[in-house]
Amino acid sequence: MKKQQYSLNLNAKSAKVITIGTFDGIHIGHQKILKHVVALAKEQNYEPVVLTLFPHPRMVLQKDDSIKLLNTIDERIELLKSFGIKEVIVKKFTKKFASLSAKDYVKKILVDELNTKQIVIGYDHHFGKNRSANIKDLKEFAQLYHFKVEEISAQDIEDVTVSSTKIRNALNNGEVDLANSFLGYNFYITGKVIKGKGLGRTIDFPTANIHIKESYKLIPNDGVYVIKSQLKNNTVFGMMNIGTNPTVNGKTRSVEVHFFDFNEDIYNTELKIEFLKRLRSEHKFKNLEALKTQLKKDKKAALDYIKL
Repeated sequence: MKKQQYSLNLNAKSAKVITIGTFDGIHIGHQKILKHVVALAKEQNYEPVVLTLFPHPRMVLQKDDSIKLLNTIDERIELLKSFGIKEVIVKKFTKKFASLSAKDYVKKILVDELNTKQIVIGYDHHFGKNRSANIKDLKEFAQLYHFKVEEISAQDIEDVTVSSTKIRNALNNGEVDLANSFLGYNFYITGKVIKGKGLGRTIDFPTANIHIKESYKLIPNDGVYVIKSQLKNNTVFGMMNIGTNPTVNGKTRSVEVHFFDFNEDIYNTELKIEFLKRLRSEHKFKNLEALKTQLKKDKKAALDYIKL
């Protein structure tokens, strides 16, 4: 999967409709807001733009390494653009950025750098040093610097918040089909195929070991899943195991995929893998033969699901 390029050098002269936020997951609640931004921009011949921050402020200010996000920053950019956003501005969140006054943030970034003509933002949006300014302040700056502010309704913001929570809970429970219904697309991971121990090949279930370099990416609960991916320009289905491989006393959590009807060398390939359905939790079997017997049952269940 091609890495996204952060859009940092926009044509400052182009007028823009901007919305600001983390947009983690870019689920159906987010999509409603994005659709509105795109429509507003089209009406006025402006560019629809998202301004987002990375890393997550909690990672920087509280040094919170436990935070898990639904998308990596590259996935976020890809998804935002797929929903009609012309440019995604990724501002690196640092302590220096956090210390910007509200006025400097508005004047230097929103007005001078981005040439913002309209901002679509939630009623609970806070910005500037110590997040001291709110939407009331933004509307005052709008009069000073000649741009419009459109407030996203409390109901829409509530939908966004609730949906994000439900998606995380669903994935942490392994309920990927439920998460997909909130996302409006299949939850996916992106990672590189790396060398594994080769255990799967000894029981006729060779696997691709997926390395996800972003430690902040949320990985669904341990278990066996039906998945699909694009390999050599073809859609290929398979099943994925997330867990520690307890049958062989594994200690490290891994992500391994067995692709159906595919046996080509894909080492070092960057893959996007979509989750379709959870089949079962991970178990410790009494021996490899018992594991192989179960994997055959899993494959049949996966193929039956794919045929639905």
